[in-house]
Amino acid sequence: MEMMEDVVIVGAGIAGLATAVALKRVGVRALVLERSEGLRATGAALTLFPNAWLALDALGVSHKLTPIYAPISMGYVTNVSAGDVQQVHVRVANNGSDGQGIRTIHRKALLEALAEELPVDSIQFSSKLAVIENEEQDGASIVVIHLEDGTTIRSKVLIGCDGVNSVVARWLGLAEPVHSGRSAVRGLAVFSQGHGFKQEVHQQPWGIIFGKLSKGNVTVAGDAMHPMTPDLGQGGGSSLEDAVVLGRHIGNSVINNGGLIVPGDMDKAIDDYVKERRWRAAFLVTGSYLVGWVQLGGDKWWVKFLRDGIFYKYLFGRMSGLVHKDCGKLPAMSSGDMDHSSKKD
Repeated sequence: MEMMEDVVIVGAGIAGLATAVALKRVGVRALVLERSEGLRATGAALTLFPNAWLALDALGVSHKLTPIYAPISMGYVTNVSAGDVQQVHVRVANNGSDGQGIRTIHRKALLEALAEELPVDSIQFSSKLAVIENEEQDGASIVVIHLEDGTTIRSKVLIGCDGVNSVVARWLGLAEPVHSGRSAVRGLAVFSQGHGFKQEVHQQPWGIIFGKLSKGNVTVAGDAMHPMTPDLGQGGGSSLEDAVVLGRHIGNSVINNGGLIVPGDMDKAIDDYVKERRWRAAFLVTGSYLVGWVQLGGDKWWVKFLRDGIFYKYLFGRMSGLVHKDCGKLPAMSSGDMDHSSKKD
């Protein structure tokens, strides 16, 4: 079977679904290919910081989640070997730019909120990518995607959102992610009758900077672009930022071309997306690694002084404050653009 699509997204995780929603809001239909049989709900919970909520505002889905999950006001970090507890104040902006604050939510709830925004035929499950090729068609570069079941899909744009082991990232030439030797476990308990607790929490960038994050009409987003350690809790938030920024650049290109995907302009839109996200992603990866290194640096006196006397008291709150970033809005589409964008050129 052969198909022709305007945009193909590989992976129906947070980055993939959010990117599909962003494109839908700018009048571009995307087909999402997911290798599993359903939505990937692995991982019970994740923490979304203000940058993530601002991105969800732009995607039009934050209102589905904020009534369910209350914001966090305080954090506590416990050294389980020594029993020492450090209190971390959560910085809240006073100018209204902090979105919905910091909230811990079910990962499944986020995926379902995003998937509900898409047409029922937008996600094609049990679709395992086999081979990616490029071919010229009427003077334009077309991505040819071969699936393991024999299906061939030709697309004007390919976006890899298929995680740390991304097939699209490897096709672009990006190196395998480096294992940091650290992991984190997050859980989320539901008390149907209420719990009476306060809203408090107890608790490798060179490829991004120099690597090739796009090639013509092919790029990556989410963990496929910037795998990072869990220490800043920015895996989900940065993926949502990617989706909005990519949707904005593609949307502006489509609007400027009368609702059509024009290959040359699309290559520039993807290149502009990479330029905007490269340093932001590298900074988050580096910051996340350093936060973990300080916390797990050992029991030497100078490390303990740096961690307990300086980092938790003065720097950790400021580091968390760096996630108060607004990734911007999606461009507004007129009804004419919306109608025209669904047509094949």
